[in-house]
Amino acid sequence: MTSITRSDSWLGIEFRHLAALEAVARCGTFGRAAEALGYTQSAVSQQIAALERIVGEKLVDRPGGPRRVSLTEAGALLLRHAEAINARFAAAQADMSALREGETGTLRVGIYQSVGARILPTLMRRFVADWPGVELQLVEVNSDSEPEVVSRIETGDLDLAFWILPLPEGPLAGIELISDPYVLVVPAGHPLAQRTRAGLEDLDDLLLIGNQTCRTTVIAEDALRAAGLEPHVGFRSDDNGTVQNLVAAGLGAALVALLAVDTADERVRVLDLLPSIPPRRIAIAWHRDRHRSPGARAFVELAEQVCAELQPALAA
Repeated sequence: MTSITRSDSWLGIEFRHLAALEAVARCGTFGRAAEALGYTQSAVSQQIAALERIVGEKLVDRPGGPRRVSLTEAGALLLRHAEAINARFAAAQADMSALREGETGTLRVGIYQSVGARILPTLMRRFVADWPGVELQLVEVNSDSEPEVVSRIETGDLDLAFWILPLPEGPLAGIELISDPYVLVVPAGHPLAQRTRAGLEDLDDLLLIGNQTCRTTVIAEDALRAAGLEPHVGFRSDDNGTVQNLVAAGLGAALVALLAVDTADERVRVLDLLPSIPPRRIAIAWHRDRHRSPGARAFVELAEQVCAELQPALAA
C-alpha cells in the first residue's frame, strides 16, 4: 500500500477552494463571500476547511459573531499564489476563446495618448479593412502603470499593449516599433523660435512644463541632470494637449517626445536638440506564454508597417 505524501495531497486542491479563499479575504465574512460566489455559507466554510486540511495550515482566523475574519500568515501567503493561479485560469479562458474564434472575436489593445494620436488612426483603418470580423477594443492605459498593465495582459483583459521600452522582468514579450526623439517646444514668439535647434544649455534658463507621472518626462529630466542641469518645472499635466496649450500661451517651454506634439500648431515652434537625448523606444507587447490569435499577429505586423512608414518623418 502506497502512503500519500503531503505533496501528493496538494493534488486535491481544486479551483473552487482557491476561489473561496480569495472571496473570504476580499469580503471579510463567510456570508458575504458566499453571496459573491453564489454558494451557501456552509459550502464556503467547507471549502476553506478542506483547503486547510490539504495544506496542513490554519488559513483563516474566525473570531466569531459579526466581526470580520482575517487571513493568517499562511493564508496570506497562499492567497498570493491563488491570485496568480486565478489570473492564469482567466488567461487560459481568453486563450481558448481566441483559438476558437480564429479570425473573429475581440482584440483588446492597450494604448496611451501619443500612440492614439499619431500611430493609431492609420493602423486602425488598415486593420479594420483587412479584418472586418474582429471587434477591436481600445483600452486607454497609463504607460507608467506597469504592474496594472502586466496584470491585465496576464488575465486576458488585454491581448496587446503599446509599451515604452525596456520591458519589465516577467511574462511579457514584444517588438520595438519606432524610435521617438525628444524635442523642445517653445512659444512662436520666443527668441529661440527663430532657430531650428537648441542646445541643452539653452534649457538652463527656461521654465519647463512637464508631465505629472509620465516616464517620458522622467527620462528627459534625468538626462538634463546627467548633463549638469537642474530642470526648472513650473507646471505639470499628464494631458499632452494641455502641455502644448500652456506652451502656446507663453507660460513656458516643454521638453517632450515628438509623437506627443501637434506639429501643425502654428502657436508653437518645435526645435531639435543638440546634443540629443536618447529617444524613447515604443514597442508593442504581449504575454509570451499565451496564444496569440491570427488577428493579434496581424495587428502587430500592421503596427510594424505603419511605424516603419512614420519613422523617416520623425528622424527628419
